[in-house]
Amino acid sequence: MKKSRISQQQIAKDLGVSQTLVSMALNGRRNAVSKESYEEIWSYARRRGYQPKGMAPELLPAAKSTSVGFILRTGVKLYNQSPFFGHVQHGLHEYLEERGISLLLLGTEDELDLGKLRQFYASGGALAGLVVMGEVERPFLRALKELEPRIVSVSAQYPGLCHSVLSNEEQAAEQLVQHLTDLGHSQFAWLGGSEHRQRSDSRWKALVSALRLRGLQIEPKFCQWARGADRLDGRQAAEQMLSAAGGGKMPTAWICFNGMMARGAVNFLLSEGLRIPRDLSLAAFDQTSILSDESPSITGAGAAPEEIGRAAGELVLEQSDAKRARCFDMVIDAELVARESTGKVAALRGAKARPAPVQS
Repeated sequence: MKKSRISQQQIAKDLGVSQTLVSMALNGRRNAVSKESYEEIWSYARRRGYQPKGMAPELLPAAKSTSVGFILRTGVKLYNQSPFFGHVQHGLHEYLEERGISLLLLGTEDELDLGKLRQFYASGGALAGLVVMGEVERPFLRALKELEPRIVSVSAQYPGLCHSVLSNEEQAAEQLVQHLTDLGHSQFAWLGGSEHRQRSDSRWKALVSALRLRGLQIEPKFCQWARGADRLDGRQAAEQMLSAAGGGKMPTAWICFNGMMARGAVNFLLSEGLRIPRDLSLAAFDQTSILSDESPSITGAGAAPEEIGRAAGELVLEQSDAKRARCFDMVIDAELVARESTGKVAALRGAKARPAPVQS
């Protein structure tokens, strides 16, 4: 027996709305119907098998997407131990899951096939939005914007292109410097990572500003930079710092770009016989679990990455008309957690660096 086609009158009755409203929605009059009512009516009509006379099923408005895609900047891998973006992804996933929406990894900036993504959208595919984690090239972001207007960037700003969610780096720097100066430190060192990226520049500038407010600065030789930001980069930066001291007295307060570099630096310094925090104190711009998963635990300040992920999810789902929406930056407050790696400066005490290697 052939199933009878549901009528507009029945749809209106089932939903408790006027037949006029149903008629306008099913005839594509978006300007006359709110977005919520339009989607509700079409969603119900599709489930009940409604099909306007003479219209092929593939031409009907697509059902509302139940997935948000996310893309990682070039070089980021979620399987690294305690990576920042892995924590962000966890917070984003939790937020979306609570709302019945799944999270889909589309790939990294350097590996994502934009052609396939274009085919996906051209064939009627839909996403509830995109979250881009980390700083990507602007042409790449513009290409994404042409396909999906609902985009939120994490830890990078693109004025006029999309919303962003950022950690309050100025607040984190202020907390780190205040904590260390309260412990009596006045000589600082910097282990920077991800050189030339927005997040690296903002942390360095925030640190310089916080020190300047207290009449302090970092000697150029005690400022080491790495292109990456993992354990190995931290270890190498710490080794370079010791060599730069040339066997003389070193700064007693070291601040690292992130927890991964801090952990690498700590492990190297301990292997060289230095005592933390007796010989020097070390802290990081970070709030990931790598700071507390190993001993000694490391002092850190920054926004909780899981909170950043949840904020990104909120921004994506709130973009009802992304083509007209104003782009803004959401800044998440930083928090300092003091741990074993920072301590008071003892009188007349300060670690001496090993002698610089003799050049043959």
